[in-house]
Amino acid sequence: MHNEGFFFQAFIYLLAAVLSVPISNRLGLGSVLGYLIAGVIIGPFGLRFVGQEGEDVMHFAEFGVVMMLFLVGLELQPSLLWRLRLPILGLGGLQVAVTAGATVALGLLLNVPWQTALAVGLILAMSSTAIVLQTLNEKGLAKTEAGQSAFSVLLFQDIAVIPILALLPLLALKGNTTVMLASNGLMIAAEPTQNALPGWQQALLVMGTVGGIIVAGRFLMRPIFRLIAATRLREIFTATALLLVIGIALAMQKVGLSPALGTFVAGVVLADNEYRHELESDIDPFKGLLLGLFFISVGASINFNLLIQQPFVILGLVLGLVAVKFAVLFGLGRFFRMELSQSLLFAFALAQGGEFAFVLFSFATQNQILASSIAEPLVATVALSMVLTPLLMIVNDRLVQPRFTETEAEREADQIDDNENPVIIAGFGRFGQIVGRLLIANGCRATLLEHSPTQIDLLRRFGWKIFYGDASRLDLLHAAGARRARLLVIAIDDREKAVEMVKLAHKHFPHLKILARAHDRRHAYELIRQGADVIHRETFGSALEMGVEALKLLGVRSYKAHRAARIFKRHDEEVLHEMAHMEGDETVLVARTRQLADDLSQLLQADDQDLVHYVDGAWDITALRKDA
Repeated sequence: MHNEGFFFQAFIYLLAAVLSVPISNRLGLGSVLGYLIAGVIIGPFGLRFVGQEGEDVMHFAEFGVVMMLFLVGLELQPSLLWRLRLPILGLGGLQVAVTAGATVALGLLLNVPWQTALAVGLILAMSSTAIVLQTLNEKGLAKTEAGQSAFSVLLFQDIAVIPILALLPLLALKGNTTVMLASNGLMIAAEPTQNALPGWQQALLVMGTVGGIIVAGRFLMRPIFRLIAATRLREIFTATALLLVIGIALAMQKVGLSPALGTFVAGVVLADNEYRHELESDIDPFKGLLLGLFFISVGASINFNLLIQQPFVILGLVLGLVAVKFAVLFGLGRFFRMELSQSLLFAFALAQGGEFAFVLFSFATQNQILASSIAEPLVATVALSMVLTPLLMIVNDRLVQPRFTETEAEREADQIDDNENPVIIAGFGRFGQIVGRLLIANGCRATLLEHSPTQIDLLRRFGWKIFYGDASRLDLLHAAGARRARLLVIAIDDREKAVEMVKLAHKHFPHLKILARAHDRRHAYELIRQGADVIHRETFGSALEMGVEALKLLGVRSYKAHRAARIFKRHDEEVLHEMAHMEGDETVLVARTRQLADDLSQLLQADDQDLVHYVDGAWDITALRKDA
């Protein structure tokens, strides 16, 4: 029966994930909110399929966070830490300090002992690494300024858990203390401290255990991994990676510390290990599945009874937590000179409690640093704030960020006073800059157009004369001198707008030669059909060069590899223009593609036979002229 219960629970959890996450993604809510909602539905306050097992599921689900923090630790190489030292120590340190300070100030106003207020403030200063990183990655925001700043803050918070765990026992109140919150009637009671160890000894135990993990990881794991790798058995390496994580988690749990904290420290220690990438690839699939279980368990563990009994207290605490953290984060974003839109994204992303709060509140309760009457409402507050985070990100995506996009779009185009040049370049980003620099270096004058205000401000600081405007507008092309120009280079990143621009230029300026950047083959077809004279697929040239190097590494002579690449390129460009005008039946397109692939193979084989008899002919002037 025990096994049946386990399999039934596993079935329910997996079924909830499979059903809820695709629906949540389809509605634009994100996978994290899908997991949380699924947990609420199947939990003890929903359909009651799960949740009777109580803390056991949360302990098991915490293993997902353990895995994630181990992988986060593996990414923290000393070079990365040194490069991010200012945002980690400055932005992250100020976030924890200011948030904790604001909480202490509010606590003192409510006559809460400063030790209790400081403990709560430090715990609530944490944000959810699991939710924030997953949400930012899903939305493609991890590489933005706000995303990088959020990562730095989360990194500092994860590291700060070590001194917080060491500090908490020192904040234990002596004797009985009872405080009444007049504003809401909630009784806060701090019980007498009954620790088996004095506070300073508990702090030494924390630091000693962490130090032991660091020493063992630095000096013992490298030879062990080398020995395991010598077996050349992938499953043994995977088993060793899981054994390492589980073993450290178990050891930390035995001494009363957070398993996630121990594995995070171990990951940092192993960041310079030559087997780091193998560890990441082996553990990552387990991490994703267990993180989903963690989010479902958070949703299932929300104490709705407490919410029903004290609705105004809990909701007030949730809104207060989010409001205080949002204000602190937004203020720090502006202090560190983030753009307004990025400061808001930064604040929306981190304005919640974190998964470490569950561990820290449990630790504080067990050590009688906080009474259960304080910890239980705050645990519910943290869980609800985590549920609220995906909704806050949706508000940011749909209501806040579009306002900044609209502001940029409404900016009027610059007055173009340099419109006598033979070349117009639309789009001066990473692609257009290479084209423009080559032309200008060879004495060709060009009018440069760009539609990103941020890019324009950056380029002007480097001395470029560049004009703001949407080159898909006819009036702007006229102002840029398209009637007198000879060449239009379209290097913008927006594929639909590039097609519109080719169509517009071909119609109104038929004398203008059009060179267009294509994202892929299908985009190239569209550009050719609209009248572009020359198409350059942005990855084709570099991929072809890599193919040449691959042939050379396989032993093909250099001249033969380069000649094969020229033949391949000439044939592919001919095929590209032929296929661009073949619209309609996809079966015909597939058949023609296969036929052209066979033609290319025969062409290369025929050329290979010619080179057997006429090796020197590959480099004679006639052959070179023909290739050109």
